[in-house]
Amino acid sequence: MKTILFLCVENSCRSQIAETFAKKYVLDGIKAMSAGSKPSGEINPRAIELMSEIGSDMANQFSKSVDDLKLTRVDYLISMGCGDSCPYLKAETRIEWDIPDPKNLTKAEFREVIEQIEEKVENLIQKLI
Repeated sequence: MKTILFLCVENSCRSQIAETFAKKYVLDGIKAMSAGSKPSGEINPRAIELMSEIGSDMANQFSKSVDDLKLTRVDYLISMGCGDSCPYLKAETRIEWDIPDPKNLTKAEFREVIEQIEEKVENLIQKLI
């Protein structure tokens, strides 16, 4: 089974959104996860609200540390823009998306970040199939 791990610092917004989209578009044989280097312990309420508006439920997800996953390696590690704050983990392929943290953005700007993440996730999944 191929594994995709989306990483950001707090694991409360960008990486959670990416995980949600990956689970929506992913096929059998691929496992999508998210984690953070310094998890906030909660999902950003605005992320939940705006994702819900487009029919994507994040209610069963939770903010977690990459250490909680107890992984030794992944096939694809997608860094969401945490730079040096992202923990090291062995990965067959490492990709940096450098997506701005939307937590302090307006709703319209936040929606743009969601759209950007969805497009990147769709493109990634298409390359894997």
